[in-house]
Amino acid sequence: MSVELKLSRSNRIYRPSEALEGKIVVKTQSSISHYGIRLTVKGSVNLQVRGGSAGVVESFYGVIKPIPIVNRTIEVKSSGKIGSGTSEIPFSVNLRQRDENLERFYETFHGANISIQSLKLICCQYKFFLLPSYALNMTVPHFGNQDISRGYLHKSLSATMELIVESDKADLLQRPLSPEMAIFYITQDTQRHPLLPELKSGGFRVTGKICTQCSLSGPISGELTVETSAVPIHSIDLQLFRVESILLGEKIVTETSLVQTTQASDAGFIADGDVCRNMTLPIYVIVPRLLTCPTTLAGPFSVEFKVAIVISFQSELSKLHKKSDPKTPRLWLAMETLPLELIRTK
Repeated sequence: MSVELKLSRSNRIYRPSEALEGKIVVKTQSSISHYGIRLTVKGSVNLQVRGGSAGVVESFYGVIKPIPIVNRTIEVKSSGKIGSGTSEIPFSVNLRQRDENLERFYETFHGANISIQSLKLICCQYKFFLLPSYALNMTVPHFGNQDISRGYLHKSLSATMELIVESDKADLLQRPLSPEMAIFYITQDTQRHPLLPELKSGGFRVTGKICTQCSLSGPISGELTVETSAVPIHSIDLQLFRVESILLGEKIVTETSLVQTTQASDAGFIADGDVCRNMTLPIYVIVPRLLTCPTTLAGPFSVEFKVAIVISFQSELSKLHKKSDPKTPRLWLAMETLPLELIRTK
């Protein structure tokens, strides 16, 4: 016997005000009896601090009481029998009820310390069962459980599917987002660490502008110009960072981690492996969906973002540290970091 979940939307994207529709596909070689098929939608915000983000004592007491989002059970099919072969059982349930006074729905997001698994469907044969505990430092899972109750002597059988939840259209900006451009320049004087001696004596300057308020459905855009550089440039990268913060007692624990690196230019793209001076290079980076979400400033936690322009120079020293931390200052790296606000728009 097997149980499979099929949703009405192939992209699995739903909004809290919309109905979750689909069908439970049961395949069995012989007819079976059951005590009823129920659909449970359950969600909560689970907060936990990792040992790497705080001390040992903070980590021991770092689990915070979950914040409920949704908890509802409906009967899809009353007790009876399922015939042999393939049976399809349709279901429909609203994610948000008007009379619910629970926490807001947060968008799906997979972070380092915060993971918002917006909705999960789990099929199980047990009449009574426990939802699995996820080994995530800070999770916001929403679960929907198809419970096929057949008695206590049958072997457990389950299937899981994650959904993607986005903000309701009524909560989105009514007007188009006008990008806010921030002007930047990168020189030896803007760095908190020393660069290669050749750069200090021969000069180095990069200027440009980049948007600091972007729609999740649009790109991070901008431009930059290498005005002068005494050392050949190996690459110009744009790095996207997430800043995850958790309120732990009277202390806020914050950790910054890399989301993705997008290369603006490299040795294989420009003829000499260097960037032409005084030539404008465009910046155009698509935001990754599951690894980002709207900038969220909630009470017990927050998810923010930063964007960094990283200039890497051709140096023998860089070959010895190929796997270095992108946040660690190096002689052959110059960086400019700017705050980035991500917004869901219509």
